[in-house]
Amino acid sequence: MNLLITGSNGLIGTTLAKAFSGKFNITGLDVTQAPAESTVPTTVADGSDFGAMLPAFTGIEAVVHLAANAPVETPWSDVLKNNIAATHNVYEAARQSGVRRIVFASSNHAVGLFENDEPYKSIVAGNYGGLAPGEFKRVDHTVPVRPDSDYGISKVFGEATGRYYSERFGLEVACLRIGTVNRHNSPVQSVRQMATWLSHRDLAQLVERSLTAPLSFDIFYGVSNNTWRFWDIQHAADEIGYTPVDDAEDWRDRLES
Repeated sequence: MNLLITGSNGLIGTTLAKAFSGKFNITGLDVTQAPAESTVPTTVADGSDFGAMLPAFTGIEAVVHLAANAPVETPWSDVLKNNIAATHNVYEAARQSGVRRIVFASSNHAVGLFENDEPYKSIVAGNYGGLAPGEFKRVDHTVPVRPDSDYGISKVFGEATGRYYSERFGLEVACLRIGTVNRHNSPVQSVRQMATWLSHRDLAQLVERSLTAPLSFDIFYGVSNNTWRFWDIQHAADEIGYTPVDDAEDWRDRLES
C-alpha cells in the first residue's frame, strides 16, 4: 500500500512511520522539512494551500491525516486555517487523486464536554468511590458530538466532512477519536491519563486495522484497554478487530502527584 501521512514529522506521524516500516510504502506531507535522520520522503507544503499539497497525493492509496494545530487552546484563526481548511483540502485532494481510504485523526475533544457529567467527571479527577470499572455506560460512537473547544469543533468538522466524502464520493473513512498519546509513552503525567492513555503500540494497531479492515465510514475511540477508560472500544473490536494490549493501571504506582 502506498501510504501518505500528513503531519509526518509530529509525534504520532513518526511513531506510525516507525511501526509501519516494511509494511507500507510511506511518504509524508508536512509544513516543515523532515529531520535528517528520517527515511520518509516528505513533501514540504502548507496544507491550507491546495495547489502546493496536491502533488503529494499522486499514486497514493491511503492517507493518515494527522496534520493540525493540536493544542486545545489553539486560537480560532489557526484552527480555521490549519485544522478546518487544511482538512477539507486533504479530503478533496484524496478524491481528485483516486485515494481509496482516509484515516482521520479526530480527537476525544470532539466529545470532551461529556467529562462535565458523572461518572466521567469523577473518573478524570481520580475519584473512584462508589464506582466499579465498566459498570457504567461508556461514551461510544453513537453519542451526540459535544466539542469542548474550537479545536474540538475542528475535529467534529473533520468527521462530518469524512461522512460526506464517504457517502457522496465513495471514500472509505475511519475517524479515530484519539485519547492521550505522549512522548513518554506512559500515563503518569496526570490521573486523567489513567482513563485516557493510548500507548504507541495500541495506536499503531488501531491505525493499521483502520487502514486494512473492510469499512465505509466509521468512528472509533483511540484508547488503550485501561481499567478506568470511559470511552468504548467494543465497537472497534467488532468492526475492525482492534484488541489493545496495554492498560494504564499497570503504571499507577508511578503516577505523578
